[in-house]
Amino acid sequence: MLTVSNLNVSISGSQILRGVNFTVPPNSVFCLMGRNGVGKTTTLKSIVGLQSSDSGSITLGGQDVTRERAEHRARAGMGYVPQGRDIFPHLTVEENLDIGLKAQGKSAGRKEKFARIFALFPILKDFLPRKGGMLSGGQQQQLAIARALLTDPKILILDEPTEGIQPNIIDQIGDTIKMLRAEGKMSILLVEQYLDFCRELADCFAIMDRGVVVAAGPVAELTDAVVRSHLTV
Repeated sequence: MLTVSNLNVSISGSQILRGVNFTVPPNSVFCLMGRNGVGKTTTLKSIVGLQSSDSGSITLGGQDVTRERAEHRARAGMGYVPQGRDIFPHLTVEENLDIGLKAQGKSAGRKEKFARIFALFPILKDFLPRKGGMLSGGQQQQLAIARALLTDPKILILDEPTEGIQPNIIDQIGDTIKMLRAEGKMSILLVEQYLDFCRELADCFAIMDRGVVVAAGPVAELTDAVVRSHLTV
């Protein structure tokens, strides 16, 4: 589904990513892990086109999108929820959701698409007229994921979806990821620090350190020894 090959990225003269390689298989959950500051968010921004790369390639469903603009990558099937969520706080929940539809240029079937979102995140239906900035952090995260899903992505990319979120909302987000995987219509790439969350949900993983992938494989290989070597602070 998504392949990142020999990706190199420099920012302000400092090399951040050094030959990053990994593949997210179709209809899978892939967890990208690592300590703070190792290049995980830069990797995601490079994938979705918000950060330019020095060299390497990014392909989505066999299509090379390395030189495509961010909006073209979104229309090719990348749905992105950044760290911090980036909803529009002065727009209502309904207006935020409508932006997801408009971004993909597919307004047909709005009622059915919204019904699917409300099945995943029922609280959003009750809050449609409420300003996004009035929601709790967990509710904003649900809104951000819902907005990304309304772009009809081939791959949903989540940066730290559990960060600063209350435990019951983390459970709901985890259940949503399981449901999306069970539907078999998309892959999910998530950056996550919460080890148990990754072990429960992921099919595959990769661990980064200093801009390099230092371990990768099926989640069964995310052993305590691997965690101690690459994740323990």
